[in-house]
Amino acid sequence: MPSTRTHAVVALAAALIATSCADEEPVLSGRAYPWHTRIVATTFWVGEVLDPDASDGSQMISAYDSAWQRHYGGCDGVLIDGRCETEPRTAAHEFFPTRMAPRENPFYLDLPFDDLNDPIAFARRGSVVPWSRDPGYAGRERDRSFSYLKNRWVQLVRGGVTCFGQIQDAGPAEYHDARYVFGHDDARPANTRFNGAGMDVSPALNGCLGFTRLNGAQDRVGWRFVDEVDVPDGPWRRIVTTSPPTPF
Repeated sequence: MPSTRTHAVVALAAALIATSCADEEPVLSGRAYPWHTRIVATTFWVGEVLDPDASDGSQMISAYDSAWQRHYGGCDGVLIDGRCETEPRTAAHEFFPTRMAPRENPFYLDLPFDDLNDPIAFARRGSVVPWSRDPGYAGRERDRSFSYLKNRWVQLVRGGVTCFGQIQDAGPAEYHDARYVFGHDDARPANTRFNGAGMDVSPALNGCLGFTRLNGAQDRVGWRFVDEVDVPDGPWRRIVTTSPPTPF
């Protein structure tokens, strides 16, 4: 029969294990990427024309796709007087657009690191992108037909809600902000426009995360990269974008 001392040792060990587990953040099965917290996220959408006179003012194209709107399947919203406008997205429709059928994942976003077209980002991508030496990526840092960022998965959280999306563009406003994009939580976005936004998210992600504004610059999120193997089932898995960059 175990002694009182044995029971005490077992109880102490169990308590220490429980405390340790409670203090640890659950880690997904792939590589652990750092979180970026309280990041302002604005909303953009395929087909939006923010400023027709600016080189980055139209979402008919993206940093990685010279025919983004055509490949996506059209305006990711509603046409009003010939303009592509955004619309509310709800769980009833799994946050998908209500007036068109997308050919690519409507859960998309951008981050301020254009690893193809920005010369500074392109020159640094082999050393700053965490997965640059992974199979399928290693040795391609000089390949101008290949992007390390396009189609990569990101986990986003807001108010206890978690959603996932794929990178399909670069911005806002900055295009080689490696310190923020690949750094830790204390690295803030270099961008000062749009309330210092550190990313744009699609209408689907806007709805999924429960943003307070349909098209504003007040909502904040936490985000981190995740490997595709760690992306759970959800509406973001209905259509997964796998297309390569389309040259300009």
